[in-house]
Amino acid sequence: MLRLRCVTPSLRRLLHGGTVSQDQVLDQLTVCSAEDQLFDVVGKNKAKLQVNHVSCAVGMLWQFQKEKPQLLRTVDLIKSHPQFLTLRVLAENKIALMDDFVLVDMLYSFLRLNVDPHDTLVQHLISEAWLRVDRFSMASLSKLANCLSDQQLHHSPLMGQITNIVDQKLSTIDDSRILTTLMLGVSSLASPRLRDALINRADLLLDSTDASNYNTPRRVVQFLRNIKQSRRPLLEKCNNILLCNIPTLDAENIGIIMGLYQSLQFNNCDFRLAVKQRLTELLDSSNDPVSFTRLFFCLAPMASQEIRERLQNTALLLVDEFNAQQALAVAEALEDIQSRNLSLLNKVASVIQRHLHVYKPVEVARVTQALLLLQYQKPELLTKLRSILLNFLQRSVFPNEVTMLTRVLSMLPCPRIEDCVISRVDAVVTQCSLSDLSTISFAVAKWVRNDPSYRHNTPSRYVRLLQTMNRCGHERLQTADRLDLLLDELKYISGEWFEEILVEDTMASLQRMIDQINWTNVPDLTLLLTRIGRLCPPLMDHIANVVIKDIDKFHHTAMYAILLPFSVLNYDPVQADELYDVCIQHVTPHISSLDPHLLIFLAYCLALADCFPGEIIKEIFTIDFLGKLDAQLDTLPDVLNMRTRLRLMDLNRAVCLQCPEFQVPWFHDRFCQQLQKKGGGSGSSAQQQIHKILGDVLDGMNRVRVAVVTPYFYTIDFECILDRNLQPLPYSEPSALQISDRAKVHWGGNSVENIREALPPGAQRVAVDFLDSKSFCKNSHRMKGEALMRKRHLEILGYRMVQIPHYEWNSMELSTQDAWREYLRKKIFKEGSS
Repeated sequence: MLRLRCVTPSLRRLLHGGTVSQDQVLDQLTVCSAEDQLFDVVGKNKAKLQVNHVSCAVGMLWQFQKEKPQLLRTVDLIKSHPQFLTLRVLAENKIALMDDFVLVDMLYSFLRLNVDPHDTLVQHLISEAWLRVDRFSMASLSKLANCLSDQQLHHSPLMGQITNIVDQKLSTIDDSRILTTLMLGVSSLASPRLRDALINRADLLLDSTDASNYNTPRRVVQFLRNIKQSRRPLLEKCNNILLCNIPTLDAENIGIIMGLYQSLQFNNCDFRLAVKQRLTELLDSSNDPVSFTRLFFCLAPMASQEIRERLQNTALLLVDEFNAQQALAVAEALEDIQSRNLSLLNKVASVIQRHLHVYKPVEVARVTQALLLLQYQKPELLTKLRSILLNFLQRSVFPNEVTMLTRVLSMLPCPRIEDCVISRVDAVVTQCSLSDLSTISFAVAKWVRNDPSYRHNTPSRYVRLLQTMNRCGHERLQTADRLDLLLDELKYISGEWFEEILVEDTMASLQRMIDQINWTNVPDLTLLLTRIGRLCPPLMDHIANVVIKDIDKFHHTAMYAILLPFSVLNYDPVQADELYDVCIQHVTPHISSLDPHLLIFLAYCLALADCFPGEIIKEIFTIDFLGKLDAQLDTLPDVLNMRTRLRLMDLNRAVCLQCPEFQVPWFHDRFCQQLQKKGGGSGSSAQQQIHKILGDVLDGMNRVRVAVVTPYFYTIDFECILDRNLQPLPYSEPSALQISDRAKVHWGGNSVENIREALPPGAQRVAVDFLDSKSFCKNSHRMKGEALMRKRHLEILGYRMVQIPHYEWNSMELSTQDAWREYLRKKIFKEGSS
């Protein structure tokens, strides 16, 4: 196809008045089937070669390479051939004679053949293209944008000119391939208005795109990743096209798409299941290091234990042939699956050590992190990695790179950090984002704790750096004037430094920009508020108003994120009923298309708010849905897998207790028993203290049980039974406690069978729970939704709940044994009589 394209321009010039001149050189070139034949023709006809001959020859050389597998390409041999130099010289001498199409096509082919971007030929081609760019066709413009992107010239003046042309002529672009290539090129420079226009145009053209062309939707997804926007309708349209192509995709393309989805936090059950099946099919044919490492990286995190062992066994056979990038990919995949295959780990580490000199800073950081998380112990390699990281850090001038290197350095064991590290961090800290500042604060905190001199006083170098960071953080928040940019910086921020230093300013900045809240940023804002855990009624009320007003603009998958802070923080806005109603009505028509795990999360979120929509509950508790969920769970990362299982269990329990009319059975006994076996541990100091004092208040330890497991597997801190006269009753069997060497109670669960003794007439079962700070909003004494739901359920199970908030138990008012006894006595006996 490309060979014919190469010939076309020359044919146009030869066609005149119905006559055609015979071009023997061109004929000889077009019949060549290999590089040697083509170079032979070039060598024999040097003096005769014209622009069209050079263009055809260079285009064919790239086409020959393109048709070969990556392992069999011979670009280096081509570049070293004498006749390739002839073509380069001729091309540079004839730039002025090239038409627009040939000029850009020549630039594209030379770059694909790995001619150095700083070579004079490439520079002259780009300079000439810049002079003509205003008259280029859209096809040539898109190819030029692609060439500039390959050279990392995303912010160049020429790319700016291309962006301006795209803005002016966007409505004339009817080819989705041309449009999406241009979108990638201009993504760094496009204004918000142009980004929206590009997205709308792509959305329109995708409807007529050939379903077998997976590169077009992939480029759209990549554009969304570049501009950090998750446009769910467009993502789902792209996903549907990509789904049709999975049977033909290789592991490399699958890995690229999965990486883009992960960046956009886009999870699709059907895609992951289809990908898992396709990757499993590729197992037998992936026998070389290139294809195998790509397969290993994609398949291992979602594979069964049997497939993981097979992958690791194959990796052991191929590991000595891995290059630097392949060893890094396998190391990261091993970390992802928490592998304990020491033989494979040591061999991969050995390959990494041989290739340390070729890694870039970000790759050294990734290598170091993967090895540390895999608990790699050999000090020789870790010492070398630390030396390389320090070297990169001292030379780096990019704030995000300095932050990354600093974070990884802090993971390595070291009694004292070098002054050069502090100096380099201090030099860039004023340019750092809030997220970067938070990351650096975590590293500094580790250094302070590990520094031997910290035992006496905090070294002044740390103090000065922390003071600078605090000032920069406050200034960045106080001067922020665009909510969308602020939310982007705060998206992943967390940690003690943020909580102690910046959270108040953060809430103040969000309230200051309350008028900028709209349907596009509400989901990010609600997720942030949930993570911060602080209640702000003005913000929550405004969010509720925006959601109710613009509900039709929201994608149905956003309903979970929107409702999350209201349910978790237990806040009912003025229009609470209307808010929940419009969200439920908006998502209900789409419940069958929602990813199973997302529907579970949404239903649990609603259950926290004591809301159980019939259609959603009935959809979840069907054999078909649970089967689909089970299949999806096998493809999810371990953390998300367990979180989904826990939420399903919580939802199952809530429906059984609060909505018996749905007739949903309880089917989590075995799951909860497994969790019990893994759980346990010593209670907090406050729980240990309460246990001792309860023995005094109830006149004996045989009148209180510890860590009691109820029906439906709630574990309550303490249980006692009061008769009709509010007198504590002894248990028939003493509480079976495990006491540690330090006389601490082991907080494990007692068996359910032993605790549900029949109550005497008029007696009541009392549950005493200590509520730590996690049960409350961080800036108030408002109890969170989860603690309230637990209280509802235990009361349904027949308990009278006695809750002991941490802020009461640890108050100055309760600071003596007598005060604590009187407090518990009042809680248990006086409240029980009311």
